[in-house]
Amino acid sequence: MGRAPAVPRAAHHVGTHWRALSEVKGTGERFAPAMTASLPPAARRWINHAVAEGTPMAAAARLEMSGEIRLGSWRPFTAVQLLAPTTGFIWAATTRLGPLSVSGYDRFTDGCGEMRWRIGGIIPVMSADGPDVSDSAAGRLAGESIFVPTTFPLARWRGDEFVASATWTVDGRKETVRLDVADDGALCGVRMLRWGNPDNHEFGRYPFIVAVEAERRFGGMTIASRIRASWDTGTGGDGEFFRAEITSADFF
Repeated sequence: MGRAPAVPRAAHHVGTHWRALSEVKGTGERFAPAMTASLPPAARRWINHAVAEGTPMAAAARLEMSGEIRLGSWRPFTAVQLLAPTTGFIWAATTRLGPLSVSGYDRFTDGCGEMRWRIGGIIPVMSADGPDVSDSAAGRLAGESIFVPTTFPLARWRGDEFVASATWTVDGRKETVRLDVADDGALCGVRMLRWGNPDNHEFGRYPFIVAVEAERRFGGMTIASRIRASWDTGTGGDGEFFRAEITSADFF
């Protein structure tokens, strides 16, 4: 992409971070299947499916999406996200609580995580930061690396014919993500032990699962385009909290 992506209104408070992330760029090298020769079979199959030969090796993406997020009940949202695996992300979104518009962002930048949400951009609804938020956000960044498949050289890969295991280093933290890959190379789902406190449980590492329901080609990349995310706290409840469809993706 050419011009730096504009800072969305919901992320105005972290505009400096947004602009810094927008400066993360690939090397200009172009993808060739031979680059995956040393990877385990499932990883090689996924990347060769996801990235067309000759596609620039992007280091980051700008994603637009819409869907539903569970905040007590399911609520519709729209969002735009900057995502640079191993570096950071900012997810800026707008939803509603009854008649009220709520906007804000989740982020991991400069090694720190933060959530900041306001009614009408003014009245605080929720703000959080600190080590636990940062550790959870680092895990999210590792999991969302699937949306920029050309960053695969940044991870350490293991696996077999069916599962690809990628270990990412995020600001000194080691985060391992397991990708379930179909015979044709399509991504079926993602699993990891991610730091968090789902449903107000004590902070710890809990199974975090992303189901991929559809994929879509954007330029030379084929990525998961419709997903559902859930936590498993071991209590038997429904841990699904996020459903989204990616409607636009630009890579740089």
